[in-house]
Amino acid sequence: MNYTDNKKTFALTTPLYYVNDIPHIGSAYTTIAADVLARYQRMRGKSVLLITGNDEHGQKIQRAAEARGLSPQVHCDEIVAGFEKLWQKLNIQYDRFSRTTADRHHAIVKEFFHRVWDAGDIYLSQQKGWYCVPCEEFKEERELLEGRRCSLHPNKEVEWRDEENYFFRLSKYQTQLEKLYQERPDFIQPETRRNEVLNFVSQGLQDFSISRVNLDWGFPIPTDPKHTIYVWFDALLGYVTALVEPDDEPTLENALAKWWPINLHLIGKDILRFHAVYWPAMLMSAKISLPEKVFGHGFLTKDGQKISKTLGNTVDPIDLVDRYGADAVRYYFMKEIEFGKDGDFNEVNRFIPILNADLANDLGNLLNRTLKMAYKYCGGEVPNVNGAEISSENPLKTIGLTLGTQVAQAYENLAFSNACEAVLTLIRTGNKYIDEQAPWTLYKQGNQPAVEQVLYSVLESVRLAAYLLSPIIPGISNDIYKQLGFGTNFNDKTQLSNTTNFTTEASWGTLPAKQKLGEPRPIFQKLEFAATNS
Repeated sequence: MNYTDNKKTFALTTPLYYVNDIPHIGSAYTTIAADVLARYQRMRGKSVLLITGNDEHGQKIQRAAEARGLSPQVHCDEIVAGFEKLWQKLNIQYDRFSRTTADRHHAIVKEFFHRVWDAGDIYLSQQKGWYCVPCEEFKEERELLEGRRCSLHPNKEVEWRDEENYFFRLSKYQTQLEKLYQERPDFIQPETRRNEVLNFVSQGLQDFSISRVNLDWGFPIPTDPKHTIYVWFDALLGYVTALVEPDDEPTLENALAKWWPINLHLIGKDILRFHAVYWPAMLMSAKISLPEKVFGHGFLTKDGQKISKTLGNTVDPIDLVDRYGADAVRYYFMKEIEFGKDGDFNEVNRFIPILNADLANDLGNLLNRTLKMAYKYCGGEVPNVNGAEISSENPLKTIGLTLGTQVAQAYENLAFSNACEAVLTLIRTGNKYIDEQAPWTLYKQGNQPAVEQVLYSVLESVRLAAYLLSPIIPGISNDIYKQLGFGTNFNDKTQLSNTTNFTTEASWGTLPAKQKLGEPRPIFQKLEFAATNS
């Protein structure tokens, strides 16, 4: 992603999450990151399309429904409602929600299938091998753990399959894919994920199955209805279906008219192969241009252990938000985990202390005490100071002048933790600055101009911090802006896209003098451990 990119649109996707169970913290993690990036792009004035949704077909969905004594559709509807509830609680501003059970999606899948069929890239053959139902994928012997278990699902044994399937000629696209990775080295990010794909492809690509027999839950193969389309050949096209405008006919032409190619597919590293190898090959076959980038982030652990139901250490994201709030959850996962790498969640020793230190003590305390002094010394107004006239040697101005560019580049690179750390540098400097300058002493000395300059510098620095962190903590940023006398709403997509100027807003020294300030109040209540109800 290039900060100087002048395109007016930006489309990005989360995975279409499986509905075999309620949403987990990993799904929340990916979606928070996508929402943060979408909000940032809107602040730059872009027309943004954030796509999320659910992958509802496949054997593991059918089995999950059977285990609950429900029909697959009823099961899917209930689980989808859980995802929609979580996105609302996390303040996720998605634009399209794609469901692979939708009739509109079926129309896109059929048209795409015929394109690939007409290209001669689909054929009937026999499939023998070990199949992982949770992955919905055949596994090679070398990929399996002892006891024929999948490395991603070590508590599940793979199943032997010997059945007639339709196959996609992935091997045909070996050379074209290698050329893609060479000519577009940033197609797969981060570098570790790119290297994984290059290593996989270098071993030689094998054709993969795109159908199943003895499975009712899915779309039938258009040319042979006794076969059901394999989940990945169906699910990946959910991204395309989501591009069709609500009132338009669901055709590939309409889907690709405005938003394609998608700028970014944001995924977990466990589904990297499907997005970085299978998906581009499928698009090549259908004569469709490729997405710009695929970014595979790392896994989450809890207290240093892999999160699993068997270990009993799952993290319920809805429960976490209910206990601590959306902004707290969003901030922790974006700030404390380097996006792209694996990261850990520890509620007592990391989550609570970090939020209290960064948001309650550093940011919240700085704003609160400075506002109180502005009421006491400046009549409850922004000091009558011109930010441009403050000396460039002022430590807050020194940091603030380049902070906007620094944070913007971090967002562009999906380096969310770097963005947070850069802003915290300004906030921590603000706390140190106000202690050293001691405006209460300056006031007693009758040095009103110095008092106003100190308070203006701090208030403006808090404003800038709130603006730059608003993609991550929109609720807290709204509260800060209100206390500074603004009517800005960081949850209003139209306002952010049409009325804000990122270059101006992200610059230090734009706080209007003599603007009436709001009443000072805490922006983030200090957290204490709240035991789960589950």
